[in-house]
Amino acid sequence: MHRLRLPVLLALAACGGQAARPPATAPAPTSAAARGPDLAAGDAPATGGDSGFSLPPAPADTAWDREVAEGLRSAADSAADEALLEQLAAARANLPESDAPIPEETAPAPPNAPAALAGSAVTFDIDVARFNSHDRVQYYLDFYRTTGRERFAIWLSRMPRYEAMIRRRLLAEGLPGDLVYLALIESGFSNTATSRARAVGMWQFMKGTARLYGLRVDRWVDERRDPIKATDAAVRHLKDLTETFGSYFLAAAAYNAGAGRVSRSLVRLPDDDTDTIPSDATFFRLYDTRLLRRETRDYVPKLIAAAMIAKEPARYGFQPAPADSFVPYDSLVVPDMTGLDVVAKLADTTLAAIRDLNPQYLRLVTPPGRPSVVRLPPGRGASTALAYAALPASRRVTFREHLVRPGETLGALARRYHVSVGEIVASNPRLRGRVLRSGTRLVIPTAGPLPTQVARVLAAPEPRDAEFHRVRRGENLSVIAARYGVTIRQLRTWNHLAGSRVRAGQRLRVSPPATASAARAHSIRTHVVRRGETLEGLARRYGVSVQALREANGLGEDGALKRGARLKIPA
Repeated sequence: MHRLRLPVLLALAACGGQAARPPATAPAPTSAAARGPDLAAGDAPATGGDSGFSLPPAPADTAWDREVAEGLRSAADSAADEALLEQLAAARANLPESDAPIPEETAPAPPNAPAALAGSAVTFDIDVARFNSHDRVQYYLDFYRTTGRERFAIWLSRMPRYEAMIRRRLLAEGLPGDLVYLALIESGFSNTATSRARAVGMWQFMKGTARLYGLRVDRWVDERRDPIKATDAAVRHLKDLTETFGSYFLAAAAYNAGAGRVSRSLVRLPDDDTDTIPSDATFFRLYDTRLLRRETRDYVPKLIAAAMIAKEPARYGFQPAPADSFVPYDSLVVPDMTGLDVVAKLADTTLAAIRDLNPQYLRLVTPPGRPSVVRLPPGRGASTALAYAALPASRRVTFREHLVRPGETLGALARRYHVSVGEIVASNPRLRGRVLRSGTRLVIPTAGPLPTQVARVLAAPEPRDAEFHRVRRGENLSVIAARYGVTIRQLRTWNHLAGSRVRAGQRLRVSPPATASAARAHSIRTHVVRRGETLEGLARRYGVSVQALREANGLGEDGALKRGARLKIPA
């Protein structure tokens, strides 16, 4: 479930397949051309990362400089998304003093509350009218226009690719179409977005919730990144939450925090004769308590502010987006495991273009043992299907994966797969020496040695929850981030790194401290406070953060320690 980082993206671009066309020996696939997501189950529109979508041109041969440019653009775009989403999640009561006001002529001031919607011709099917004057709604209107202005404009420009499809799906389930703006504040309509909590995709699903709603998440496919399937799952989830809580705003809060947390908060909410049945107003009663986390309390104000700007971008200083910028695509149904680089060759386009259209495939191939849909640039479906039908089954992938058994040697594997020992070694950068360990997963190239970074991605084990990683020779932060499905920024933060250099043997944290392994989750200690002790001193003594101590013991920012008090010391 990882987002490929820049060095990996650049290496992937160099991996080309063989497109020989002898007489057909494989079952002919089917081709499906689709104008939109309503026409092909499992299909999805293209997912570009920049402010506008355009497929790279199809060159006569692989153009390395184009692939490098695409890799740079995609990596920079994802990093910028991630930075603003983290700022948005951590936003507090006041904007930083360093945020200078933007020029009046480029961004007119938003209307003053409570008349923010005065004179507006737009309508909403969520209750914006009653709550748009809330101070946190006004705060996020300012946040989007100042701190987040540049990135929010890009998110708005992505929206037309998906808005019509998402609205149709919401309305089909009897939900307000304006809940489409949840995807705006969750991910900026990015299919490759990831969070610190390891939520993934446009709708930021955690792995457990995704599987509960029928999305496939494994070492081959992560359907949280598929905009059509993820939207279907998100809409069904929102419908279930709405039926549970009877309010769209409470359902949105539960989407962010979980149904259990919102349910417990409602039980603890003091009785109010005017609010006997939960409603949208109930959410704002919860807002005025500490029963929900700040992030969840702010979730609905973020939604309302985003909806106001998205409905009237010019009113808030943003460029209006086109009504519908969806780009048509074709589809190829492959019967079994097929390399995306092979498909790119057959479709006469770039690997970057195919990956852009198929973000759910994590390992450069469709999964083995089952038919899969691969999206293609428009107009390429029929010709690609004919070329694929003429391709021998042995040439559908440019590599094979082999699980080493006891007693196997490199020489024996080279003879078995008709490649050289050197090619196997070059395609398996984690291999140490020439002695094979039973259970090792090897990449066997079938079309020449694979680029090192490509091989690292293919040979990576199934993503797992891990706490620390011991750096091996030749590894860097990009490789480690790709392996564990995290970002370089997160690795730097968790390990207090000023730059990107790591050394062999170095021990790195690869998951946030809050998600330490279950094996240590129970090891919470207790400390009896002595005279003169402080939170800062205890934090240093036990190797935890001051914030972790506060959260574990329910202490406020100015909470003083009392002598004899018993503090929980988190692991």
